Amino acid sequence: MKCYHVDAFAEKVFEGNPAAVCVLDKYPSDELMLKIAIENNLSETAFAVKEGENYHLRWFTPGGEIDLCGHATLGTSYVLFRFFETKAESITFNTMSGPLTVVKKGDLLEMDFPAYELKQIPVTPEMDAAYGVKISEAWLGRDLLCVTEDAEAVPTMTPDHSKLAELDGLLQHITARGTDYDCVSRSFCSKLAVPEDPVCGSGHCHIVPLWAKKLGKEEIIARQVSPRGGTLHCKMNGTRVTLAGSAVLYSIADLFIEE
Repeated sequence: MKCYHVDAFAEKVFEGNPAAVCVLDKYPSDELMLKIAIENNLSETAFAVKEGENYHLRWFTPGGEIDLCGHATLGTSYVLFRFFETKAESITFNTMSGPLTVVKKGDLLEMDFPAYELKQIPVTPEMDAAYGVKISEAWLGRDLLCVTEDAEAVPTMTPDHSKLAELDGLLQHITARGTDYDCVSRSFCSKLAVPEDPVCGSGHCHIVPLWAKKLGKEEIIARQVSPRGGTLHCKMNGTRVTLAGSAVLYSIADLFIEE
């Protein structure tokens, strides 16, 4: 089994968010895919199988399967465009979150994702304690999205991951209005055995709708200010979000495994 290691939302290796990608003739067992994800020890391992004109795509964290992942979708499309569908201009994936289409846009790959509906919830002392910064607003979709007025604290904060795991939401994000970018953020996945997701695509399906409304603009340039860092070119399209970024190949490996 070939396994491609791709840095997504990155312009060079060691930036952005690393994902493992396996393109297969058929799916192995869920148990084996989870073991591969655990062994890879990345935030996501993606498994793609050709399905008619499209590809069926599944994402596994070391903690289990997830319903939506942006950076691993970007990484998978990069691998397919480069090695499997070299003449294609777009690829559609069938996923747990419905069909997702990725289109070549110059040097960028643009993904069409569903936007999460956000409900504002009360800020609690537990949120302040978990993030280690003052939270001014809290919103809940699939994930918890917290807003802070202290943008300078976001890159350097050291959250308490055990306390984050006790908060609402599958993932926990923190965001602030940016200066060089429209917004900055970080994403944490303690419930999925991933302390921090360096650049989170599905997280921006929460972050972009919030800032598009707050700033009164459809196009958002977002920066994830994790230690690796990454930039996302985003646009609101009704109930959908387009996320665009670049990707680079780090390695290609052969996995010596049998079921």
